[in-house]
Amino acid sequence: MNISAVEPHYFITFGMMGLFLAVMIGVLYATNRKSTSFADYAVGGRAYGPWYIAMSYTNSWWPGATFTAFFALSVSGVIGFYGAVYSTLGVTAMYLMARRAWTWGQHFNLTTQPDLLGMRYNSPAVKRVASIIGIICVFPWVVMGIQALALLVEFASFGRLGVTSCLIAGVLLILVRQYWTVSMGMRGLIMTDMYQGIIAYGLGALVCVILLFTGDHGYSQLASLPPNMLQIPGAAGSHYGRWYMFSLIFTGVVGSMCWPMSFQRIYTASGIRAVKKGTLLTILLVGGFYAILMLFATAVSQEPGVQANPQQGFFTALFEQGGPWLLAIALVIVLAASIGHVDGCVQVCGTQFANDLATWNQPRSDRQLTVLAKSGMVVFIIAAALLAYLTFNYSRLQLLAQISYQGIIQLAVPLFFGIFSRFGNKQGALLGMVTGIVIAIVLTVFFPDDIPVLGSLTSGIVGLAGNVAAFIVCGVMFKTDATEKKRVEALFALADGPAQLPGKAVLS
Repeated sequence: MNISAVEPHYFITFGMMGLFLAVMIGVLYATNRKSTSFADYAVGGRAYGPWYIAMSYTNSWWPGATFTAFFALSVSGVIGFYGAVYSTLGVTAMYLMARRAWTWGQHFNLTTQPDLLGMRYNSPAVKRVASIIGIICVFPWVVMGIQALALLVEFASFGRLGVTSCLIAGVLLILVRQYWTVSMGMRGLIMTDMYQGIIAYGLGALVCVILLFTGDHGYSQLASLPPNMLQIPGAAGSHYGRWYMFSLIFTGVVGSMCWPMSFQRIYTASGIRAVKKGTLLTILLVGGFYAILMLFATAVSQEPGVQANPQQGFFTALFEQGGPWLLAIALVIVLAASIGHVDGCVQVCGTQFANDLATWNQPRSDRQLTVLAKSGMVVFIIAAALLAYLTFNYSRLQLLAQISYQGIIQLAVPLFFGIFSRFGNKQGALLGMVTGIVIAIVLTVFFPDDIPVLGSLTSGIVGLAGNVAAFIVCGVMFKTDATEKKRVEALFALADGPAQLPGKAVLS
């Protein structure tokens, strides 16, 4: 392609991306409101209705890597659809947790998921260990998000920019966005999540549906797929054992509400009803969008350009069917998903660093907490950018996501026991999490994908078994004193009583 032919395309792709960013900045300034405290900064004043909760949750759930790493997974076969199963089942945990999690959050002014665990078990150590696990497990998703941004810059330049330049551009996009994240906190994220979500998941699903039924290589191609694409791991002839699909889906379901970004959305709601309605809407958004995208990926899977590089398949397919204009739309869709997800990850990790870890020796003022959160965000982004560069051409990028799940599900034991039952103590919560994460890390080093000798169970499942065992043993061995029993009973009485009204304006 000669330069004269490429230059007009630059104006189309980068012009569309620039327009999207300009509107996003306009939304930020139009909805700007100064935070009155660190809690207001971290959870947006607990004033948002169901649609805001649903779109914010979806934006924190499906990153830009959904259009690259997970798209590539469906190009290889029906295994890619497992995400629709675990995402729709997993979101129901948000519905079940709504009453107690939101009520405790409002009453005790909780701002993070580890905050709740620390309060429930009356232990700062539980809070800090949970926060460390959460930050470590969120890290791979930021890496994949930066890579997705770099990939879209590469496509926008039609391959004329190198890997380093694309990664630098991707990181700069996030850093520029961080200016408003730092200044506005969660309030800015919630408002832009609505805008970004409409583009990423609404427009993204619409484009896929149109191409499936009008494109040259759409829905009709599903009837002629190779038989091997219809096999799931663990079936006859597969090198995976029979427990592999169970492991993937189970860790997805259990891990759904363990992600700090997702859990924090509960705290932003205007009330329990807003969380529950938002959950029902989230199931439709999360499951519907993903199923449509994976159906499109399967339909175009036999295209030579898609098969040559499945992780670039979404861009390749849209460019082949609609030229630079449709490619520009694809770039904006992935940009919207990537910025929303990465920004949410960075914001919650910065908040947890400041709120849960930096208060180790002494309490901090609101100003100190904000400065610490900003510093944590910068360090997090720099480290993620470095790893993104080193793994840019990693052929099985979705493994990063799967490995992160092996760690994050270790929060499920103290979280689920703590919210749904009165059983357990701080000793069990600590020993369980540490046991689970150590087992998961050690086994992942030797078996990053699955453990053949255990029928392809994954390391996280084995770690979770050790986690549960340690939690229960400690719960039996360490007797809870009368004061602690009374405190826990009061917690559940508070949460199970009449729903409390927040006394604030509701954004619906």
